[in-house]
Amino acid sequence: MKSGSALLIAFCASLSGCLPKPDFDSVPRIEYASIVQSPESDPLTGKKLQENVVITVTFEDKDGDLGATADERSDETFNSIYGKRGNYELVTLTKNVDGSWDERILSSDSTMWMPVLKPDGKAGPIKGKLDYELKKPYGNNSVNIEQKFKVRIRDRALHYSNQVETDIVTVPGYR
Repeated sequence: MKSGSALLIAFCASLSGCLPKPDFDSVPRIEYASIVQSPESDPLTGKKLQENVVITVTFEDKDGDLGATADERSDETFNSIYGKRGNYELVTLTKNVDGSWDERILSSDSTMWMPVLKPDGKAGPIKGKLDYELKKPYGNNSVNIEQKFKVRIRDRALHYSNQVETDIVTVPGYR
């Protein structure tokens, strides 16, 4: 039985070599996939503590040069190449009382990094999903506000992806 499994795995691996390489661009491309929120409450009192919001985008990149290691993120020379933004950009849009949208990069989101997405380090096409979790705490004076987000990423060659916008969520905040 073990030899049959080994043959099946070898056969499948040989087929993957016959598949054409995806024709991705060397500039990363992302698509909005979803935004999901779930409340977190104190198990004893039932009081809402925070809203957990997960933003999911799909990505593809021809070179697979996405992400940075923890050592790179703490290296000043490496950081200077990226400037003050890191390689994952999140813009928060908050709906004003008059219906207009206030757009800004929050201080907590000013420098964001995604991990290395192709750990083998070999150049080549890569695609997948990126999840980013936000925690929106409830406070004594918080009110429900509507927010949406804009996301884009940057590869190691400093190419910015396209920017995508999420759907609207209602979260605790302040006016």
